[in-house]
Amino acid sequence: MSTKNIELIAAPGTPHFVGDGFRVHNLIPNGIQRGMERMSPFILLDYNSKFYFPPSEQPKGVGVHPHRGFETVTIAYKGRVAHHDSSGGGGVIKEGGVQWMTAASGVLHKEYHEASFSKKGGDFQMVQLWVNLPAKDKMSTPKYQALTQEDLATYSLPQNNGTIEIIAGSYNEITGPATTFTPIHMFNARLQKGANVPFTFPANYNTCLLVIEGEITVNQEETVATDHLVLFKNEGDTFSVEASEDAIVLILSGEPIQEPIAAQGPFVMNTQAELIQAMNDFNMGKFGYLED
Repeated sequence: MSTKNIELIAAPGTPHFVGDGFRVHNLIPNGIQRGMERMSPFILLDYNSKFYFPPSEQPKGVGVHPHRGFETVTIAYKGRVAHHDSSGGGGVIKEGGVQWMTAASGVLHKEYHEASFSKKGGDFQMVQLWVNLPAKDKMSTPKYQALTQEDLATYSLPQNNGTIEIIAGSYNEITGPATTFTPIHMFNARLQKGANVPFTFPANYNTCLLVIEGEITVNQEETVATDHLVLFKNEGDTFSVEASEDAIVLILSGEPIQEPIAAQGPFVMNTQAELIQAMNDFNMGKFGYLED
């Protein structure tokens, strides 16, 4: 085994609002200043760093919008989100939970702060990922995977130094519950101060981590602060994470999808012609109906 070294560390940068309910830093692709291909199959990462929303009788969020050609994965760290789509899916994502929506051939979708959270207000902290689909699966049937924190597989670290929550893929032969179209590893490392944890992925997999809480040291040499993303080089297979203080770290690694990406707004396809078809299908009402 050889060390997987850091390519760059991306600071969170200036946030922007998606709708009126999500104050996000775009770390992939803008933060790493690379194209969508660089972290394929993870083609977008919007991070709502911890932000206080005051009480509101009218839940804030994002109104009806379409998706085609990829999956959205929402991970809730603080706050709760209610969501619905035109294929009949929906629910509430609670703290610690994950909503994995396969938009595939197309859905209309909306997501808002859950009503009781909105009325009380509070800290809100979320990650939303766009996970690309291979060409053969882009027009498959939409589906949902709703995972509570209790549904996630857990590996307990020695000396009660924390846990690795496995959303997808596997860690130390423990496999997470989410099903994926291509090989993906997605973990929440919840670490006590002083914990030092190795992670091993194939050298060609695109790999990054995001510090959700606390401060860490990577490979015993590089300090990484809260809300910063680490992009690893595509060489070597093992890196270590040491918690300088209690920390939560999102770990992502996946086999790249070696296919062209044609993206525009909420559509991610392989060709310009497929994008035009997606827009036409949306305009013709083929994504179904969802009341705003």
